[in-house]
Amino acid sequence: MDGAKRPVKLQNQPPKSRSLRLRLALWLSAAIAAVAVVAGAYAFWQTFDEVHDLQDDVLRQVAALVHHAGEEGMQALQYATDDDELDIDDDAQVRIQALGQPAAKGDVALPDTLPNGLHTLDFGGDSYRLLVHSLPSGKRFAVMQETSLRDEIALNSAWLTVLPLLLLVPLLVLMTVLLVHRMLKPVAALAQEVDARRDTDLHAVPQQALPSEIRPFVNAINRLLARVEQSMAAQRRFVADAAHELRSPMTALSLQAQRLAGAEMSPSAQERLHTLQQGIERNRRLLDQLLTMARAQEASAAPVEPVELNTVFRQVLEDLMPLAEARHIDLGLVEGAEGHGLHLRVQVVDALTVVKNLVDNAIRYVPDGGRVDVSARAAGGSLVIEVQDNGPGIAAADRARVLERFFRLPGIKVEGTGLGLPIAREIAVRHRSELLLGNGMAHTSGPGCGLRATVLFAPDLLLTFSTQDVQTDPQDSAPEPQAL
Repeated sequence: MDGAKRPVKLQNQPPKSRSLRLRLALWLSAAIAAVAVVAGAYAFWQTFDEVHDLQDDVLRQVAALVHHAGEEGMQALQYATDDDELDIDDDAQVRIQALGQPAAKGDVALPDTLPNGLHTLDFGGDSYRLLVHSLPSGKRFAVMQETSLRDEIALNSAWLTVLPLLLLVPLLVLMTVLLVHRMLKPVAALAQEVDARRDTDLHAVPQQALPSEIRPFVNAINRLLARVEQSMAAQRRFVADAAHELRSPMTALSLQAQRLAGAEMSPSAQERLHTLQQGIERNRRLLDQLLTMARAQEASAAPVEPVELNTVFRQVLEDLMPLAEARHIDLGLVEGAEGHGLHLRVQVVDALTVVKNLVDNAIRYVPDGGRVDVSARAAGGSLVIEVQDNGPGIAAADRARVLERFFRLPGIKVEGTGLGLPIAREIAVRHRSELLLGNGMAHTSGPGCGLRATVLFAPDLLLTFSTQDVQTDPQDSAPEPQAL
């Protein structure tokens, strides 16, 4: 019997936001707000209490004034506080009232038994703060003020004390966010720098602008990158060594097959021998491509001499012309775009490998009687090399995949290793350049659109001869290349 189904936890669910910048800004802002609340509350109540103490001191000072003035002075002061011509607010005035005599109109019915000192009493729904004091003659009086006015004054004073703090909190929060963003900016820049690297760029992460708290983590990453680099170098050496060691046995097998072809044998045996020779040749080509790939992945430390592009084209055409003629393919340079005067600041073997692989790829996939054009031009300060054909082309959805190693389009019967275009791309990337694939001569998007392979070299790799440096005297030395 089936049990109740339990919810399945997805392992690849995106984690909750763990942004250090966001968390740090939130926690600092919360701390500032909490401190501001506590400080504001303390300042509010402290100010409120101090204002009340000051108001009590006012009552004491009035009582001391009455004490020194005597009974006549008390009556004069009492009449002065009741004078309407002074334009004193009834709620704001301090009242002086004698005890032990009939209450006049407007007076508060104070009990005669009140002891001397400060009191807070309610009379007729109103609350008063009063100070009872005795004159030298024995008569007693009270100096009083309504508590509502006292509280209003205290509240206004307290709010005026807290207001600057309340206005400062948003500014502090904003400054905290900006400072956190600025402090973590080197970390964000480091992340962008690492993210922009290609898969073979494993040099150490720079640490100059990083905070000291981040450096141990970056040091660990650098040690990991060093170990990965050593592992990849060992793999490349293994591939190169294995391919190099296998070339001699494959060459021996090829020679034995050629000798065997001269012997008398049945048609069936000759057919099998031909298949064997094709397999041997295919394996030899694969070994050559593996060696080329290993060399393309290694950054050469040898000095770079400018290589003339026209020389590269001429050598590539000489090497591949027999293959093109065997299939009646029109292979040549586009008139006016042969690369005269253009030089590349790269290794000669790199330039030859890129152009040869692109031309060889075009020749192999163009049908018999097709056409392959090679051209070069300077555009926007960069060197552009194009190899285009009128063959079957590559669909736009597959153009990125054919640049991967050993990938071959399904249904293609042409023999190949799947390394020609990846090798050209590897060399281009190593020189900060780019390999692009597009439609060829037919300029259509369907089957038979042809293929255009374009290499955009970095601007600092292009050199050319200036016209004023060209010498007409054959005894003069060759002009020096100048950077565009």
